Amino acid sequence: MNAPDAHLLVVEDDPDVARLICRSLSEFGFACDVAASGRAALDAVRTRTPELAIVDLGLPDMDGLALIAEMQRLHPCAVLILTGRAGVADRVLGLELGADDYLVKPFEPRELVARVRSILRRYQKTATPSSDAARGIAHFSGWRYDPASHTLTDPQGDSTRLSTAEAQLLMLFLSHPNRILSRERLVGNRPVESYDRSIDVRISRLRRKLRDDPHDPRLIKTVYGAGYLFAAPVRWE
Repeated sequence: MNAPDAHLLVVEDDPDVARLICRSLSEFGFACDVAASGRAALDAVRTRTPELAIVDLGLPDMDGLALIAEMQRLHPCAVLILTGRAGVADRVLGLELGADDYLVKPFEPRELVARVRSILRRYQKTATPSSDAARGIAHFSGWRYDPASHTLTDPQGDSTRLSTAEAQLLMLFLSHPNRILSRERLVGNRPVESYDRSIDVRISRLRRKLRDDPHDPRLIKTVYGAGYLFAAPVRWE
């Protein structure tokens, strides 16, 4: 996904900040639509789901976290939170709801661009399947996963649609079963600080979708000091 091909939505009620974001991104070829409220953002994604939404949490008509939850339920896409809220609780909750990254205002425009490009690169890799993924549907431990629609089906036949972040993470595991994947690999080969819980939150979210007991996981196992391992054989058809 090259920059000119990516559709970005900036959800920001401060027009000066919105202009700064769009100007910074346009210098690198990104085209941005702007929504000044949560309702405007939902109307925009109903018309066209963006590859990535940059969301301020302090919106005039609804909390940004509620907006992210609604977007991921109806129109899953990559999400970068850009906000003045620096609290750990907001950061963790945002990641729990499906955000891919979290940047606190005031921000350095170059860092914003770098994070946007990093997120889009991760999803480009997900959208370009390996030779195994190209076979179609993945089967593992009674589950089925359709990468084309992000649909996960349990052994009883009940289906749920994964968010973009969940789909990206599951595809990495399914493409590398029974191999230890480092936390850095799982977040796109960027350094992971000791306090960065983003990948742990995403793992927790995916385990819940797979009904994988975090205290005794059967599918996604923690390899302490090394990363995570998908401990089930995978068949593609």
